[in-house]
Amino acid sequence: MTTTEKPAGKTKRALGKHRSWETTEGAIRAPHRSMMRAMGLSDADIDAPFVGVASTHNEVTPCNAGIAPLVEEVKRGILAARGTPFTFGTITVSDAISMGTEGMRGSLVSREVIADSIETVMFAERFDGLVTVAGCDKSQPGSMMAIARLDVPAIFVYGGSILPGEWRGQAIQIQSVFEAVGQHQAGEIDDEELRNIELRACPGPGSCGGMFTANTMSSIGEALGLSLPGAASEPAVDQRKLASSRAAGEAILNLLRKDIRPSQILTRKAFENAVAVVVAMGGSTNTTLHLPAIAHEMGIELTLKDIHDIAMRTPLLADMKPGGKYVMFDLDKVGGVPLVMKRLLEAGVLHGDCMTVTGKTIAENLAEVDVDDSDNEVVHKIETPISKTGGLVTLFGNLAPDGAILKVAGHQFGSKITATAKVYDQEEQVMEALQHREIEAGDAVIIRYEGPKGGPGMREMLAVTGAIVGQGLGESVLLITDGRFSGASHGSMIGHVGPEAFVGGPIAAVKAGDIIEVNLDDFELNVIKCVDAPDEDPSAVLTRRLESWEPREPAYSKGVLSKYIKLVQPAAKGAVTG
Repeated sequence: MTTTEKPAGKTKRALGKHRSWETTEGAIRAPHRSMMRAMGLSDADIDAPFVGVASTHNEVTPCNAGIAPLVEEVKRGILAARGTPFTFGTITVSDAISMGTEGMRGSLVSREVIADSIETVMFAERFDGLVTVAGCDKSQPGSMMAIARLDVPAIFVYGGSILPGEWRGQAIQIQSVFEAVGQHQAGEIDDEELRNIELRACPGPGSCGGMFTANTMSSIGEALGLSLPGAASEPAVDQRKLASSRAAGEAILNLLRKDIRPSQILTRKAFENAVAVVVAMGGSTNTTLHLPAIAHEMGIELTLKDIHDIAMRTPLLADMKPGGKYVMFDLDKVGGVPLVMKRLLEAGVLHGDCMTVTGKTIAENLAEVDVDDSDNEVVHKIETPISKTGGLVTLFGNLAPDGAILKVAGHQFGSKITATAKVYDQEEQVMEALQHREIEAGDAVIIRYEGPKGGPGMREMLAVTGAIVGQGLGESVLLITDGRFSGASHGSMIGHVGPEAFVGGPIAAVKAGDIIEVNLDDFELNVIKCVDAPDEDPSAVLTRRLESWEPREPAYSKGVLSKYIKLVQPAAKGAVTG
């Protein structure tokens, strides 16, 4: 009898074939198996556990343009471990390319589409396990949200960081280009210098090189236990990235056979570990959107206050851009994320008993990692931190009752900062003001109606923040918005102000000339004097102004952005849609 004549439904179910048997077993599934055979599957392939491999490879962004070879290595690993891989795709967008345009409104929306699309394929096809391969800012949290939501054995693979560029003997990257635009506006560099920086900043595939959102999310994947140890910092073009991708394919079969699921990995303590690692590395403010969103999928509430409290007990160890000196390539050379985690674990900051995708705990994984624990400039020792507290703080007050996020890593802020409000209702208005050099030291630049609903989509503002820093105003201007910032942004910049203006938050009532105070002793963001009622209680004035406030019509009435406006929750809840 040939293999094609083997009686249907007579085989012993493979260990780890948790639900794909629904599509492969018994005479009733002959049509299903016939479709599989059309794709070249043998009896052995059909009898093995099915693993979905979600690929975000595309030609839209360099962050994901190099992912296809990694997907092939994941498949090789699955096959070597006697599983059957099925590749499928999902979308990504390029934040850096859409930055400063209307198209940037689609960026955060794409996170939800990515999570939904991975869930849809995995649910419909009844695959037993999942490996996601992602590179850019939203494809990573979108993948992790899907992993949490599905709760089938799963591993996250990062596409890898870009190598730094070089100009005039200095390492440069995409942040350098955005800030060069501001220098060009200020007349500090000419067209030729700007072009030379543009030509050299991004030398090949991979995600933006600093501790921006992509590398923050890869570090989160490792800290949560969803990625293999050491994989977060490997450059996209490094051969180790191919090897670790293949190892991830092999590891998913171990998870399937042991039935280790995300619900056993993504615990409350795992999320606390992830926050600690991020704030110890000066990670992106977008952490406060994406980690609560992933936690939400597990039924865990992770609040802005939780993140703040963890930051207050976690030292800042890594001197990473945008606020520091180094990029992911430099971190990788000294030991990567495991070095940071080892130091935090030894200091008692991490929960070492959290399960990971290796089938071992965080502590067990770190015990096996060989890192050079000598002094280096990239990752400081616990005894000599850059600062005693982490790189993100949450502010509350009459301007932000639901909270706002300030990144303090790499900056020396006074205990109190006061500034005079200049109010703009869209990002484009601020860019125009910057081009005309209308923003000055001592201004509090208010950018509103850029929140999850009001934008919609909560646009990142790297073009604005880069221009402000490039004009030399990064430490002397307050930028306050209900929108958000790129992980490459730095300076006195406060985002995620909630409630947002579109729903009648206090930021909608601020007037030009109001005095704004950032109090870093009490972690508050307040209007402390109103221009039209200087002797009255500012909170009472804001309340009175809001009584005559008129809500705006939604910016979009059809399509995906219209759906998003209807469904999206506040930034403080991760801007989730379900």
